[in-house]
Amino acid sequence: MEDYRRLADRMADEITSGRLKPGERLPPQRAFARRRGIAASTAGRVYAELVRRGLVVGEVGRGTFVRAAAAGTGRSLVEAATAAPINLELNYPCAPGQSELIARSLAPLLRPDVLAESLRPAPATGTPEAREAAAALLTTPGWHPAPDRLLFTGNARQAVAATLAALVRPGGRVGAEALTYPVVKEIAARLGITLVPLATDGQGPLPESVAAAHRTAPLSALYLQPTLHNPTSLATGPERRRGLARLAADLDIPVVEDRIWSFLTDDDPFAVHAPHLTHVVDGLSKRVAPGLTVGFAVVPEARVEAVAAAVRSGGWSAGRFALEAAVRWIGDGTVRRLVAAKRADAAHRQRVLGEELDGFAVRSDPRAPFAWWELPAPWRADPFTAAAAAHGIAVTPGPAFAVDPGRTPDAVRLGLGSAPEPDLRWALRTLAGVARTAP
Repeated sequence: MEDYRRLADRMADEITSGRLKPGERLPPQRAFARRRGIAASTAGRVYAELVRRGLVVGEVGRGTFVRAAAAGTGRSLVEAATAAPINLELNYPCAPGQSELIARSLAPLLRPDVLAESLRPAPATGTPEAREAAAALLTTPGWHPAPDRLLFTGNARQAVAATLAALVRPGGRVGAEALTYPVVKEIAARLGITLVPLATDGQGPLPESVAAAHRTAPLSALYLQPTLHNPTSLATGPERRRGLARLAADLDIPVVEDRIWSFLTDDDPFAVHAPHLTHVVDGLSKRVAPGLTVGFAVVPEARVEAVAAAVRSGGWSAGRFALEAAVRWIGDGTVRRLVAAKRADAAHRQRVLGEELDGFAVRSDPRAPFAWWELPAPWRADPFTAAAAAHGIAVTPGPAFAVDPGRTPDAVRLGLGSAPEPDLRWALRTLAGVARTAP
């Protein structure tokens, strides 16, 4: 049987040479399979590969059509389809010299005697050294977490999952900003939790929306991102935080506060206003790197054992090697140097964003390594994402963040921190050109 990629290459040649015209309808997959003498499943893989390359688009109930090439980008369609993509979906900022700095810090752990100790299992409460180091790392001007309230997971996502699992029974309801971190949607689905969208404005979630959702059916918890909200980069103001904290206390609703981007700011956490209700979640993946990371959960004193039990039952405990690495990174200044570099880099990339997307409706914070682009009419999120992919650029469509699938924004999130700056600038300039054309 001929490899499906060879068939896809042949079809791509017909499209880029003009033998198959923009807008032309491809034969149904079964007819294509009969004509080529291949299995229907192979035909499906050929069509999927053409979609992935941005050469065709499938429309439910109508068929598969050759996509029109967008103009004015400096790359031909075939170049864009076959080149390694510039990935603006990724949301991991990278500092110059990051790998070398991390490697120097890890070197002492590779001694056989030290390594043997580092390969032992660790409990959800970590080690005394890890608790002290993490408490020092997470301290802000107005907040000093107690080391004995710290728990550790493999990453921040697992910390969110463990905290929600401890707070919310299957079938429970959790209020979250109407646009939220997509992984939380997946966690909620796996735990049998219903996410309830909360209306927001320029200051963050509206207290009256929380109250209304709770009246409809009691909320078991709130999941909030008050510091550099993903995807909009919104920072909830102090007065709104106090109002939400008062309401949460009145209604006795626990809060899961996601502070994964807090290292780029000097803001105090929401926990300052509601210490007995707030479970603070953070981690090292953004501060350091995603490949070897640790998640933190700072929980109210009365909840430590319940969340620790959820960490154990979920298999979400941090590896001891990662804990030892974190202690060294924090203690020898590696994290501090990386944070300083990533703050400066994020500010610089925001300036690049402002230059290349000037005049468009882009919402962002000068400290954030991502941005929320509200697309100009008549563009919709999914066609724009497909058009970007046709030019070798990956962006995240707005519907991925929507809690209510019936209310999806015509916007995309742009991750600014992972691509090299020349690629980022070229990608933003190209996307601006696409946005100025008709879909």
